[in-house]
Amino acid sequence: MENTEKTSAERENLEKETIQENGMRKRRIGETLPVLYLEAFVLILAGQMLGGIFVGIFSVCLKGFAERMYDVWFTASVYAVFTGIWIVALLFIGLSGRRRPIFHALGTQSAGNNWKGFLLGLLIGFALNGVCILTAFLHKDIAIQFDSIRPVSLAVIFVFVFIQSSAEEVVCRGFLYQMLLKGSRRPGFAIVGNAMFFAVMHLFNQGVTVLSVFNIFLTGLLFSFMVYYMDSLWCAFAAHAAWNFTQNILFGLPNSGMVVPYSVFKLDAASAMDSFAYNVGFGIEGTIMADGVLLAACVVMYLWGRKYGKKSMGVWETS
Repeated sequence: MENTEKTSAERENLEKETIQENGMRKRRIGETLPVLYLEAFVLILAGQMLGGIFVGIFSVCLKGFAERMYDVWFTASVYAVFTGIWIVALLFIGLSGRRRPIFHALGTQSAGNNWKGFLLGLLIGFALNGVCILTAFLHKDIAIQFDSIRPVSLAVIFVFVFIQSSAEEVVCRGFLYQMLLKGSRRPGFAIVGNAMFFAVMHLFNQGVTVLSVFNIFLTGLLFSFMVYYMDSLWCAFAAHAAWNFTQNILFGLPNSGMVVPYSVFKLDAASAMDSFAYNVGFGIEGTIMADGVLLAACVVMYLWGRKYGKKSMGVWETS
């Protein structure tokens, strides 16, 4: 009888190990899609509220400077609000042992988190935007002219744009992607699942359209491929920052429907026209052109990743 019970226990343990190896591990309620979506949404909401408080305090303390340099201050403030998301997200990840391995995705423990990956991300973000903006310009959908370069202001604003972009990446490609991967053991589910949330996040942006939502979904896929195939959240950080900075700060175009007062080039908004390459309300992101460019980038990244990529199971390989 004892041998039978022992054999049964061993068989049960073997079955559990096989289930885990085959990616069919039973998920906890905290690893399911609805719960993780809710947690990610609360992180963003709470983070923006906290960031708004910080920005409000600094606005009062630096009132003279804010009035004197209104265009720079207002532009930096729009992005600085996302500092709160970084704080809230890091606290939330660190408070639980089951989430704490996600910290490995932020540091150099991930093989692709290095300066090479970071610079590649900057290049990808700038190049993808450059193609779309150049097409809209040559097609005469937009007219832009040089305004001025203020190196210090430009550098400070880039830092805050990076904070904003990387904060969204920490929530979507850091927390949400990694937790979906842990719960399902299916990279495809984690990639598509976090990209869908990323698109839903922008549903209430000014000037949003079906094409722009699809564009943001494709952007989420591309950044997720960087994490999965390159094991590099830093690359996604940089690509996202370059994408936003190029549109909004360098060329003065709407970025996800948002326009800020400071930019190197200024858009003649009165002469802008809707076309396959530009959307007056949402910018280049609300167009067939941008969707096509991003879809092509996703395909290239997927094909490259299938052949050369690391195909990382994320931080759970070492946790």
